Amino acid sequence: MSLCLCVQCLAMKKVILKIAAWMLGAVLIVALLKGCVATSYLIPSSGMENSLYRGERIFVNKWSYGLRLPFMGWWGYHRWGSGKPVKDEIAVFNNPGNLQESVVNRREVFIGRVTGTPGDTLLVDSFFNVAPSEQYAPDRKFLYAYPRSKERQLDSLLSILSIPRQALMGQDSTRNIRSFSRYEYYLLEQALYNQCWIEPLRADTSQRLRPLIVPARGRVVRVYPWNRTLLCNTLVLHEHKKAYIQNDTLYVDGKPTWHCRFTKDYYWVTSDNTANVSDSRLFGFVPDDHLIGRATLIWFSKEKGRIGFIE
Repeated sequence: MSLCLCVQCLAMKKVILKIAAWMLGAVLIVALLKGCVATSYLIPSSGMENSLYRGERIFVNKWSYGLRLPFMGWWGYHRWGSGKPVKDEIAVFNNPGNLQESVVNRREVFIGRVTGTPGDTLLVDSFFNVAPSEQYAPDRKFLYAYPRSKERQLDSLLSILSIPRQALMGQDSTRNIRSFSRYEYYLLEQALYNQCWIEPLRADTSQRLRPLIVPARGRVVRVYPWNRTLLCNTLVLHEHKKAYIQNDTLYVDGKPTWHCRFTKDYYWVTSDNTANVSDSRLFGFVPDDHLIGRATLIWFSKEKGRIGFIE
């Protein structure tokens, strides 16, 4: 009797080990597929409407731009294979404006449409063009930025001042952006006395469009007043240069600079929903090491007829 029990126990252990081995293999296969082939992302906001809607789930092809190896904190940035985003396709990438996380692949995941590739010359406005006859209209909304940590305090102020609470227009790792009329901003400014932490996102809303060259690896970009801050931020964040602006002059490594050379390819991405500014107008150029892959397929949507390949 005891011999039979031992045989049964051994058989049971073999079955359990086989099941465990199958489960471990399945987990490893899923992890490899997710890390090296494709992965799923949830669309969290309305920034890409009407191309992608909030709540939809998409597959992202990680081989489309060459496979970026995971665990960048261990061995840095490397890619297998080659590939470049093409203009007008939807790309998924890590937040290039995150100042708090040093490892690129640990930063928030963003999505946007590639509207500028390395070497392109774009005609851009920092945010919106406003006709001179409209810019002083009392009800016209303008963009204002404030620290993300002040969100609850702002909600309380809006309630006290009877100002309608508008949806977020954009955000980065440190700031949120909302729109207010000049009168609403006046009320907020008065309520905060001399400690107003709400700032206009751009003072001159009538500035005309300016040419902007998207940096490319090895290419020299000339410094102008309208691209000076953007280039400075790019040099500090992604080229790891000691750059700063003093007396309207860009200094790099302690020397005044009128031409900048870059070691990476960069991209300009925009939201399809023009009212949302969580794109390059807010966080700047997207370097090639931040690219994750191309959005290829909608696999879940509450809207009828939406499941399929992304154009």
